[in-house]
Amino acid sequence: MHKIDVGTKILQANEEIALENKELFRKWGVFTVNLMSAPGAGKTSVLEVMIKHLKDDLAIAVIEGDLQTTVDADRIKALGVPAYQITTGNVCHLDARMVHNVLHEFKVDGFDILFIENVGNLVCPAEFYLGEDLRVMVYSVVEGAEKPKKYPLMFHEVEVVLLNKIDLLPYAGVELKELEKNVLEVNPNAKIFPISCKTGEGIESWINWFKNRVEKFKENVKSSKDLH
Repeated sequence: MHKIDVGTKILQANEEIALENKELFRKWGVFTVNLMSAPGAGKTSVLEVMIKHLKDDLAIAVIEGDLQTTVDADRIKALGVPAYQITTGNVCHLDARMVHNVLHEFKVDGFDILFIENVGNLVCPAEFYLGEDLRVMVYSVVEGAEKPKKYPLMFHEVEVVLLNKIDLLPYAGVELKELEKNVLEVNPNAKIFPISCKTGEGIESWINWFKNRVEKFKENVKSSKDLH
């Protein structure tokens, strides 16, 4: 009798398709960002702020993931940026196949950046690699200082943690230093940026870091092409 780990097989199949996505993104020279968070942490607000700061210099496309509605995609389109909505129904995350299927009709070749705003969920999206170059987590400080330890997976799997809504810290009973400490205990290598989309606090530091990351990606892609 052979025992089959269905979960492992699903993740292996996802990884294979994600690597295909990765090859396409590299071929097209598109820097791809997987933006994740719990519902209500402010992913779309962060995306709107980033687009306003970046769109004059960089061509941006967005894939939106939600259980229902096109509300977030509509918000992005209102900024003059092309957006494609993936409606997952009862699936709590995007996977590599969903993204791959979108690429047949939503052409991102010619763009500098592709943002993939994942479904709002604090656990599942972190398990599925999509082929992205950068994983960013948006965490609302009002969710509490203890969540990094209680729900460590996403904190552990991302490169950047944006601690959003710091303008609400005086009302949330949360100590920013304690929250940052807990994030670093789970992921010592995490880049942490406390920000407020409402007041703009911390946004400049985050945008400068992000632009530098995109520039390094472009240099690597150019070097790879030159070698071939």
